[in-house]
Amino acid sequence: MRAVICRAYGGTEHLEIVDRALPEPGPGEIRVGLCAGTVSVADWRIRSLTVPPGYGLVLRAAMGWTGPRQPVLGTAFSGVVEAVGEGVTRFGPGDEVFGSTGMKMGAHAEAVVVPEDGPVVHKPHAVIHSQAAALPFGATTALQFLRDRGRLRAKERLCVVGASGAVGTAAVQIGRAMGAHVTAVCSAANADLVRDLGAREVIAHDEGEDPFAQENRFDVILDAVGRAPLKPRMRALRRRGRLLLVYAGIGTEIASRFAGRGGRRARGGIAHESRADMEEIARLIEAGDLRAVIDSRYPFTEIARAYDRVATGRKRGAVVLLPDDI
Repeated sequence: MRAVICRAYGGTEHLEIVDRALPEPGPGEIRVGLCAGTVSVADWRIRSLTVPPGYGLVLRAAMGWTGPRQPVLGTAFSGVVEAVGEGVTRFGPGDEVFGSTGMKMGAHAEAVVVPEDGPVVHKPHAVIHSQAAALPFGATTALQFLRDRGRLRAKERLCVVGASGAVGTAAVQIGRAMGAHVTAVCSAANADLVRDLGAREVIAHDEGEDPFAQENRFDVILDAVGRAPLKPRMRALRRRGRLLLVYAGIGTEIASRFAGRGGRRARGGIAHESRADMEEIARLIEAGDLRAVIDSRYPFTEIARAYDRVATGRKRGAVVLLPDDI
């Protein structure tokens, strides 16, 4: 099979398409032939070493000093089960599935082996493979931050900063499905998109509007961008409000622990994929509460162009990779 390897941190010149042996599933594992994958902002950050301030050494220590120890990046996928290992009962050859490899990565390839009980579920019939692959990264992050860290409740006021990206588009929809009043912060060009996804109000940051000018405005702020100063974001929260930091440097993470007053608090961290969350994402898709937003599609052999698109910081939703014959 073909796979894209990243030989060193830096530019796309370090990417190379190579031939590798087709992996065989072990006990409790399945092999999925990929029909679609994505290049996410997380893939781009790892490959280019563009990480929040203070995390460069942390990433190198965890993933490899001069380049990724696992040279095949990519997490989200959708495809067809090709083979199953001993003891597998949930899936069989021919099943259409979607999911994530998590920090094991490896999805920038024509096939991937994942555990049967990992974050992989049957693909809903309502979506095609490119749509299914576009959802796991953003939806998993949005779901865990809103439900687990933000404890978002119905009728609360939610502000999503960076509402047109992969995490943001999922957060707008999941917030709406949870019964929140959603305000989306994005560029004016993306206002119609986020309204269509369920935002009740839109703040266009490129037209001089300040989402944090009014104090005590929101119960929850999910910030997928992390460019605004901490204090204005905290002041914009109501009493017992929650600031959810999807992207933040070490300094901001530390400062946020001391910035809360009146029960306000900030939460950061990394989302961890699970089978239960993938089942919830599939349920939301089937209920019509979550749909994929695809910025662009690239053939597998043009993955460098896909990375370049992510690097602009202006994508709408997900950047999808497809086999060359589609």
